[in-house]
Amino acid sequence: MNIAPQETPVFRLIVTGGGTGGHTYPALTAIRTLQARLAAFDRTLDVLWIGTTEGLEARVTSAEGIPFTTVATGKIRRSSNPLKMVSPANVRDMARVPLGVAQARSAVSAFRPDVVLATGGYVAVPAGLAARMCRVPLVLHEQTVRLGLANRKLAGCAARVAVSSESTVPLLPESVRSVAVVTGNPVRPEVLTGHPDKAVTALGLHGFDRRLPTVYVTGGAQGSQQINDVVGGELLWLLERANVVHQCGPAHQEALSAHAAGLPAALAARYHLTPFVGPELPDVLALADLVISRSGAGTLAELTALGKPAVFIPLATAAGNEQAHNARHLEESGAAVALLGDVTGGHLREAVGPLLSDPERRATMAAAARAHGRPDAAERLVDVILSAASS
Repeated sequence: MNIAPQETPVFRLIVTGGGTGGHTYPALTAIRTLQARLAAFDRTLDVLWIGTTEGLEARVTSAEGIPFTTVATGKIRRSSNPLKMVSPANVRDMARVPLGVAQARSAVSAFRPDVVLATGGYVAVPAGLAARMCRVPLVLHEQTVRLGLANRKLAGCAARVAVSSESTVPLLPESVRSVAVVTGNPVRPEVLTGHPDKAVTALGLHGFDRRLPTVYVTGGAQGSQQINDVVGGELLWLLERANVVHQCGPAHQEALSAHAAGLPAALAARYHLTPFVGPELPDVLALADLVISRSGAGTLAELTALGKPAVFIPLATAAGNEQAHNARHLEESGAAVALLGDVTGGHLREAVGPLLSDPERRATMAAAARAHGRPDAAERLVDVILSAASS
């Protein structure tokens, strides 16, 4: 669907959400996609981002030149024990919410947006409530299978609820299912344009045996102690069967380098350890035949859009145990393997071994992953934003 924008020269959008990349990067991709859509109609986009100074969104908006403002926020520290929810820190933070709503209402009134887009994180709540007070259409975007806490609070205020998976719709409150739209989770366009040979050149992977599958191991920008420990313990076994690009995080590089120093030369040539993968990520993903990683919403969106087989080791402390839900959701349809709980080297070998030894099994998993992928998610979300503005 290609919804043509209305014939006013400037479209005004407030974006709110952040704290992590999972909330921030889909919003940034939506902004870029909306700018391009409007430009095709000789229109421009005026954006204001409401976030927190300590969240990733503050750095991203600064780098992108996007106007940014902050409001007071209250973070709920969750606990399975209801009594612990009434902690002094929670009570203190909740007392800040009315101030944040007043500040957000002032910002919305002054900016006069056509739409407010909320992508989650506790900063989204004041701005979402302010949108309702100012009678501005509110579009929620949910990246995970289940609605996050902020979006659950705001669902009743929304003109549209954009979700990333069909399986999310039955989990929504019945009163908002009629405004739900399955868009997928926006993926940065550059992620879809990688080339394997460019990864070999950029990272100097000339010792890789291209007859063997390549495994990309990642724990995110900071690395994962759990993933590094499990993979490090099975490194010899893994390198006998595959090439490995291991993004370990800056704090873990020294220990893993020392561990890898004892590898036989032929196997060491097939191991590339790096603290961080930057602009070459699309090429590394294109090279990878299998990915071992966490299962955050952004990672799932990228891997399914690319159709990559994956073994997920979810972050156990993720809010609402969302990473485990994400991983299980894909595992149920054969699109990934989920390793939950206390993951051992034996568990890793059991999951990875059959995939490395059987290209057909990898191809079947890749096809199942691709069936979940929505590489056009950003365009679909822009359709929803423009539809909300015109209704």
